[in-house]
Parts: sequence; structure tokens; C-alpha cells
Amino acid sequence: MTNLHNPVQQKFAALVLAADRTADDPITRYTGAACKAFAPVGGEPMIIRVLDALAASNLIETTVLCGPPKSRLDHCSLLKARIKSGEVTWLPNKESPSRSAEYGFEHLPANIPVLLTTADHALLTPQIVQYFLTESLKVDSDATVGLVKQTQMTAAFPENKRTFFRLRDGSVCGCNLFTFKPHGRKLAAFWRSVENLRKHPWRLIAHFVGPGIILSYLFRRLSLDQALNTLADKSGVCVKPIMLQDARAGIDVDNVEDLLQAESILNKTAIPFYRRNKMP
Repeated sequence: MTNLHNPVQQKFAALVLAADRTADDPITRYTGAACKAFAPVGGEPMIIRVLDALAASNLIETTVLCGPPKSRLDHCSLLKARIKSGEVTWLPNKESPSRSAEYGFEHLPANIPVLLTTADHALLTPQIVQYFLTESLKVDSDATVGLVKQTQMTAAFPENKRTFFRLRDGSVCGCNLFTFKPHGRKLAAFWRSVENLRKHPWRLIAHFVGPGIILSYLFRRLSLDQALNTLADKSGVCVKPIMLQDARAGIDVDNVEDLLQAESILNKTAIPFYRRNKMP
């Protein structure tokens, strides 16, 4: 694990997506929170845990938060205070994640690399952030994506139910962690195009993927490199994977079961609340 006392010189801007995507989110129903991002995990709103993990990594120069709606901010005094102080820049979310990402990119300097994550990454730690960003700087690519191997995830959390991409060289799950160099930001436009066709799956397959890739995936013949090379061919953006060492990186809070698991993991591992432990 990278030592937090020796951060790399390059710093990132952080863009955190924090919009609710359903009017009746199960997390808000279960917790009574004003929105999913404010649901408490380990005694603190998820969004605060994420923001403090980012700050304590010492690799974040500026933080932009896209969502939740302005009308909800009064329900989280900790977040409202950080927005007021300028520690966090708040933007209204757009109608989809890709559009929110594009909107956030527009409000960040064009020459700074960006870390993109989500407000429901309740188990994020400074060490995970620093490892991911440090390793991302080492690879020659326009963007990176954080992944955890299925073998690693099931060894650490055998009861965890994640969605795995079943590839020839081993199944992996996403971690809601991405970096973008300036050219890599173009991937948001490609992401938006995919979203526009999500209700027309065969048009999506024909236009962006192709039946050969689908068949390779179904028969477990598609490798991770082949998948990312296909993405590069279609989007014009080179994306490289970063395999994360901490399986907690693969757990986000999508539903009540995830919330209960996150609470259980916090109780067992004593992941700290970082606000008062930010490194100098």
C-alpha cells in the first residue's frame, strides 16, 4: 500500500456525482435521509465520508460535487458548510450520469487530470484513492478505470453480491473510480451516446459493440484488453485498467443490503472518519 506521507507530486481535481436517479430510492426509504447521498453509514452521511477520504489522500487539488438538488442541501449541514466555505464547489446535477460528468468537466480547468467517483462509495479510504491515482499516473492512457478481481472480492467478502464482468482472463467488478486526462474527458460524450440508446439494445450492440464482441463475451472468450481496445476503437479514448488491492473499493451502496454490509464492514475493520485526520 502506498504511504500517505509520500504522495506523488501530480494532483487531481475530483468530480463526485451525487444525484438520486429514482424518485423512490430504497436507501432513502430505509434511512429516512433527504437523498441517497445523505444516508448515514458509520454514523456519517455517505457523501461526507467520500469527501473526507478524497481530502485526506492529499492528491486532490479541488473538488466539484454534481448534485444533489439545491433544495436538499439544507438537510446536510456538514455539506452545506463546506460548500459555503469554498472547500467544495456544488453544481446542479443533470438528467443522467454522463451529462452530469460533462457538466462537471466544463467547470474544471482543462489541463488538470480528473478523478471521477460517486457519493455512494461509502467505504472509500484515502489509501484506496492514493493507490488508484498513483497507479493511474504510471500508465500511458487517456483514462483509467478501477477494477477488483472476483477472486479477491469473494475471498474478502464471500456473501457480497456484485455484478461481475466475466472475462477470459478472470472476472472483475467496477469500483466507480475513473481518471481522465484532458483527451480522456471525451469519453463522457461517448457515454452519453450509449445512454441515449439504452432502450434500443440491438441498435446499441450494432452501433457500438458488434455481435462478434457480444458472442466472445457470452462464451468467455473476451479478454479485458480486447474489451478496452474495442472501447478505444469506438470512442477514440484509450482506457487502461487499474487493479485495486483493497476489495472494499468494489463495494458501493446501491441498495439496503449493500448499506447493511457496509455498516458491518465498518464495524469489523474500524475504517475511520477522516475529517480530523487529514494529512499535512
